[in-house]
Formats: sequence, C-alpha cells, structure tokens
Amino acid sequence: MWKRYTKQLCKAPGLGISLDVSRMPFNDRFWSQVEPDIQKAYQAMDQLEAGGIANPDEKRMVGHYWLRAPELAPDAKIAKQIRGTVEDVAAFAQAVHKKQVTPPKANRFTDVLSIGIGGSALGPELVSDCLGTRRDKMKVHFIDNTDIDGIQRTLESLGNRLKSTLVLVISKSGGTPEPRNGMTEAMAAFKARGLDFAPQAVAITGEGSKLDKQAVKQKWLKRFPMWDWVGGRTSVMATVGLVPMALQGVDIANFLAGAAKMDALTRLPKTKRNPAARLALMWRLATNGRGEKDMVILPYKDRLLLMSRYLQQLVMESLGKELDLDGNVVNQGINVFGNKGSTDQHAYVQQLRDGVNNFFATFIVVLQDTVRPGRGNVVEVEPGVTAGDYLSGFWQGTREALHEKGRGSMTITIEKLDARSLGALIALYERAVGFYGTLVNVNAYHQPGVEAGKKAAASVLGLQTKLTNHFKANPDAELDPEQAADAIGEAERVETVLHILEHLAANKRHVKRVRKAYRYLG
Repeated sequence: MWKRYTKQLCKAPGLGISLDVSRMPFNDRFWSQVEPDIQKAYQAMDQLEAGGIANPDEKRMVGHYWLRAPELAPDAKIAKQIRGTVEDVAAFAQAVHKKQVTPPKANRFTDVLSIGIGGSALGPELVSDCLGTRRDKMKVHFIDNTDIDGIQRTLESLGNRLKSTLVLVISKSGGTPEPRNGMTEAMAAFKARGLDFAPQAVAITGEGSKLDKQAVKQKWLKRFPMWDWVGGRTSVMATVGLVPMALQGVDIANFLAGAAKMDALTRLPKTKRNPAARLALMWRLATNGRGEKDMVILPYKDRLLLMSRYLQQLVMESLGKELDLDGNVVNQGINVFGNKGSTDQHAYVQQLRDGVNNFFATFIVVLQDTVRPGRGNVVEVEPGVTAGDYLSGFWQGTREALHEKGRGSMTITIEKLDARSLGALIALYERAVGFYGTLVNVNAYHQPGVEAGKKAAASVLGLQTKLTNHFKANPDAELDPEQAADAIGEAERVETVLHILEHLAANKRHVKRVRKAYRYLG
C-alpha cells in the first residue's frame, strides 16, 4: 500500500493540497485505458472556457472560471466587468467598515443579513462558517428558505441590532419566490421597529430584473450585478459570495487567487498531475458511470461541516439528468451525503463498514488543528496527545476500517484552512464536475428538473388562490375536499386541494370553510 500510495498521490503545488486515490479499486492498466476519454474532457473544458454555448436551454455561456481569471474571458467587455465589480465590492466593504457608509439610526453597520436560496445561499454559508472568527468585521446571518418560523428566528436573533444590519437580497431573476418572501418578511420587521428598509438594503441581481427595478425605484443603498453566464451553484466567486465575504472581513483576493491557482493546475491535460481529472475518473470508476454508488463526503473538520451540503447542489444539480447530450434517456447522477468526522463514527460509519456497499467515501482532512497554531497553551488530553491528534487518528482508523472491508475511499489533505485553500478546494470540485459531465455525456450546466419543480409549486399556489377566491365569493360554504375541488373546476386535484385546506386550517385561515376537511379524513 505504501508503494501504491506514493505512486498515486497527486499534489497541487503552491496550494498545500493533495489527493490520494490509492484506496480506490483500480488496476495498473486503468490510467492508460481511460486516457482517451479524459483527453476528450480536457477538450470540452477548453471549449467551455473559450466561451462556447454550454447551456443550450438558456442559450448562454458558462463562465464561472473567468471570475478568478478575467483575462481568459472571451471578450474585453466581460473581463472589464469582472475586474470592475471585484474592485467595487472591495471598496464598498471598506467604506462600510470605515463607517463611511452608515445606517440612518446607528453609527455603523454591525451585522449582515443575506437573503437567498440554493446557490445564492449555500456557497456564502459555507464560506462564512468555514472562515469566520471572533475577529470578523461583521457577523453574517442567513435567510435561505421560505419557512416562516426559520425567517422569524433569524430576524428575532438580530433584535435591536436590526437598526445596524445591512441586508443583502440575492436573486438573479428577481422573481424567485424564496428570496422575495424573505425580503418581504425582513421589510415587515424593519417597519415594525420604525426603520426604513431601503437605506440598509443591497440588491445582488441581474441588470433590469424585477428586483433591480425595485431597488432603483425605492433608492436602495447599493446594487451589484449577477451575470447570466454564471450559474447559481457556481456563483460563490461572483457577487453572490464576494459581497458577504468582503463585509465579513474574509480576504476575497486570496480566495480568488486560490481558485485561480487550482484552475491553472487542473487545466493542464496531464492526468497524473491533475487532481480534478483524477477525481472525475474515480467517480466514474466507483459508479460505473451510472450513479450506482453514492458519494459520501467526510470532512474531519468542524469548519467544513457545510461542505457536503454545498457539494450536494454542485454535484447533484449538475449531474442529475434524465437525458444525455444525444437525447437518450439515461437518468444520470451521483447521490451526495455526508456529515463530519468524528461525529460519523458514532452515526452512520457502522453501516458504511458493515452494511450495503453502495458508496465511495472522500475524506477531507486539514493538517493544521487551529486557525492560529502556536497561539496559547495546547491542552493535552493524555500525555503527549491532543484532541486534534485524536481527530487525526480517527480519520486514519476509519479509512483503514473501510479498506479492510473493500470499501473504496479517497483522501483530500489540506495543510491549512484559509481563504486561499478554500477557494482552491471549491475550484477543484467545480472542474471535477465539468470533467465528469463529459465522461458520462451529460450537460452539467443546465437544470431542467429544478425549473419543473418551480412550475409545479406555482401551480399549487394558483390552485390555492382559486380556492380562497371561491371562499370569499361564497362566505357560508363549508365544503369537503371533493366538493371544493368540484366547485372550482379542479375535480382531478382533490388530494392537492386537501393539503391546501389542511395548511390553511392549521394556520387559522378560513377555518370555517375548511373545518370539514378534517372530518372528511375521520
């Protein structure tokens, strides 16, 4: 195993990151056999980075790689937009920190409330939790759902600090329901405290969007652009991620530099030295290129707890496709789940070792135990042993236990966790996803299934509107679900009508009209 380890270890020079695939089940002929396929993936990536139309549904380019290397953008206008926006973000954050930009009823901004959904929340949340310290210039809070209770908990946690809170509303189209709902709730909270929302609000949205127009009309404090060539799940290095990062006090220049360095390494068509290509090839090996096994992410670091959630969207939304590029039904994808070590050893590692062998694991290990090593006393839990030594021992022990039972695993080792290495880690996975998409012949840059879900949700709300309009027109009606569905001409949607009635009744809305729904169920 030592010889196999040294032969298969792939390092990312200058980043302190390495990838070990030695415990995956491939033979000596594997790399030569897959080389023609990965060379095609390199070529496809070159075309994408050159500005090819990679998202045919929306007829747009896919350019998240340009965000950290503007000089690679296909035209000078895009390059200028990127550079100018990064400078604008940094200048705005500096003005806020230096109290050159202040709220109307406080002497400075103390907190940031970021309102978004999906890619407009998962990336910023990961970075904030991963890199945040007690020395942060501002504390960042998130509203990332349309759950009233969750929204109110976040707003209540701010309390009197709402008057010194800078609100970011993030939505490319400006019409996505979840951030709009969170914004509306935040506006109501501001109004309840006698505060004016607009002087404390920042819009991060597409130019000319509904949100953009609202921000202009109401004279919001600031607007930042979102570009149509950046998809939500790869937007953490656009304004979506950079604005909250900069306000928190994270070094956005190093974050982007780490990603750019990883891009440069993984752009080279040398598979032995390309960690993103090796990751993608291991995914195909483990899953037979058909999603037959799940990807288990096991970060042995509390600060990387949200990494598995971030990768769920990046991997599953990118690769979970019904059709391949030739129009064949393939139902592709890789399931992603994870928690953190060593918590997992007291949770689902038992099944990973002894249960169904339907997964491959990726350990993410950080060598440096603390953000500031050497500062303060190191507590020994046993003579010569620290808590961090135990964490290191646990991941090695878990990896060995899985290997003994023939369970494949990889290990990504990071020397220290900072803005540079986190940017590099995200870039590594972004490119691996792109390579894998080519390897299994699917489009990794569109998401038709997500749009279908949004349309279905809109249909349910349309049905609710028809029901409530019927109640208003017939104030004495007390209908069971079948009668209600018939009355509005939706006889085929009785179950949906029932669920709407249940929700209305549970929240004390139209109680008299829907009471019979409960009796109907016995």
